[in-house]
Amino acid sequence: DLGLSVRVPNAWGLGPIASVHSPEYLDFLQHAWSQWQSLPGAGAEVIPNIHPQRRPASYPRSIVGRAGWHQADTACPMGPGTWRGVLAAAQVALEAAHSLASGAYQRSYALCRPPGHHAFSDMAGGFCFLNNTAIATEQLLKLFPRAAILDVDVHHGNGTQSIFYRRSDVFTVSVHADPHDFYPFFWGHAQERGEDAGEGFNFNIPLPLGTDDSPWLAAIDRALDRIALYAPDVLVVALGLDAARSDPLQGMRISPEGFAALGERLRGWQKPLLLVQEGGYLGPELASNLKAFLSALG
Repeated sequence: DLGLSVRVPNAWGLGPIASVHSPEYLDFLQHAWSQWQSLPGAGAEVIPNIHPQRRPASYPRSIVGRAGWHQADTACPMGPGTWRGVLAAAQVALEAAHSLASGAYQRSYALCRPPGHHAFSDMAGGFCFLNNTAIATEQLLKLFPRAAILDVDVHHGNGTQSIFYRRSDVFTVSVHADPHDFYPFFWGHAQERGEDAGEGFNFNIPLPLGTDDSPWLAAIDRALDRIALYAPDVLVVALGLDAARSDPLQGMRISPEGFAALGERLRGWQKPLLLVQEGGYLGPELASNLKAFLSALG
């Protein structure tokens, strides 16, 4: 309806993905389902039933143990097509990044499924397996010295935060529902500012459940003001649409007009802008929210 040109991604390979995710994790994603099927009485999907909580522990040999090691929760089940699907989604994000790096476009939108911002360097969670936003950002850093990520998904982008938490070349900012009361619970609090070289380069703005347009947009303004002080060479927006008022999880109450106002705020961004699709559950306004945002962005 918007007349946008659509590109099918090239195959950018595993190298850019391996710059973000560990070799043992990529091995797990590729082979876990087939190894799981060799278990007596195995179910149709890989779903962990034990977690080490990442306290001092040894990496297990059993696929049952490795499932718990690499899957943070039961919201990331793995089937026979999971690796193929997540690999394809990462290629979409890489294609969008390359379109900016080549200078062909100033703006690009990666329509990725499944999403990625809950994926850590070696752990899946919350429907996310490969961190598309982080993979694309890492690729952009080959050309642009400093990048900022603005995550507007209703859930905190805990995986993205973790990947860049000790770095100063990526400024991570997230506006999301307060994790005291909402997934991912353990990350996304205001006091999380980064560590080591990354101290001060992570900025979280948690908001109360049920937040509607006005306070959400005020938080977006705070986020953009802080990003402006970082003066990045490229901006990556983790475009979650699940803050919507019609979203099944009801974390916030953002209207199509609210998403349009977000687009208007980003319209004036003069440097390269990459949009990576994150959350957005099926609902009556999902398409109209995206359309409102992209129309306002221009």
